[in-house]
Amino acid sequence: MNNEKGDILVTGGLGFIGSHTVVELQNEGFKVVIIDNLSNSKIEVLESIATITGIKPEFVKLDLKDKKKIQDFFNNRKIEGVIHFAASKAVGESVEQPLKYYENNISTLVYLLQEMEKNNTNNFIFSSSCTVYGQADELPITENAPIKPAESPYGNTKQIGEEIIKDTTKVSNLQAIALRYFNPIGAHESVIIGELPLGVPQNLIPFVTQTAAGIREELSVFGDDYPTPDGTAVRDYIHVVDLAKAHIAALKRLIAGNNKKKMEFFNVGTGKGSSVLEVITAFEKVSDRKLNYKIVGRREGDITSAYADTSLANNELGWKSTLTLEDALLSAWNWQEKQK
Repeated sequence: MNNEKGDILVTGGLGFIGSHTVVELQNEGFKVVIIDNLSNSKIEVLESIATITGIKPEFVKLDLKDKKKIQDFFNNRKIEGVIHFAASKAVGESVEQPLKYYENNISTLVYLLQEMEKNNTNNFIFSSSCTVYGQADELPITENAPIKPAESPYGNTKQIGEEIIKDTTKVSNLQAIALRYFNPIGAHESVIIGELPLGVPQNLIPFVTQTAAGIREELSVFGDDYPTPDGTAVRDYIHVVDLAKAHIAALKRLIAGNNKKKMEFFNVGTGKGSSVLEVITAFEKVSDRKLNYKIVGRREGDITSAYADTSLANNELGWKSTLTLEDALLSAWNWQEKQK
């Protein structure tokens, strides 16, 4: 890959999805610089990326809420494209701390886009979410599904973020792709990087693996009275490595000028929905462990069912998920076992 044009900036590049994407970028020959404030990640991940790829990416510890530091960063280098992961991401926490989420996820995006515009950095990949659809009227969910009022401040920051980017593309040279993730899970096959939430996990799979490992006493299943086949909520669980590869496909599309609009949106999932109980059963099978779980009340902000129609990403990005739910759960369990 000829990268005379500049580096690829990955914000939040030491986080779960960010670190896996940095690995795939480096495997494709891109030169990467990571910005992370380490609020929900660990510096050790930098060495882990180097172990997997043989290349230690440049790292800048920086909080994107610090406008002056972002200006200084851009003043000193040529950036060809930005993949923006840095954000607070827990639905439940966002309901309890909305202002934290609006500051962290919106103001930082604005500051970043301002510096990109000033420095003529025009390729932008946004880490969006299927939460923008809310509870969709039709399943599977296509990119044409209406954007529903958000069920949580977190979901709202993704909707607002998309609008900010789209408005910016109308009046600048910015071209952008928003990838609307479904539910990323799993770990790299090397088991050198994976999902390592600080504190109590907010997502299902780390809670599953930590319960199986004896770190958590029991797993709470939020609600068994949803209108689904077994009463538990249904989600589209995508292996994080498949998700990472979608970012590479999106970045190459922008760099090559193959995008058809100034801003494009793609669903990134497997196209298959799995209920919480189906995930538990699949995990017990691949790990050979019985899970201690309890049905509790529904959680505020949660929807009934969401899974993707991925045909647009398959056709336009030339990307398709290849790893199964079982692959992802086994890799997550192997990763958990390694943390002892």
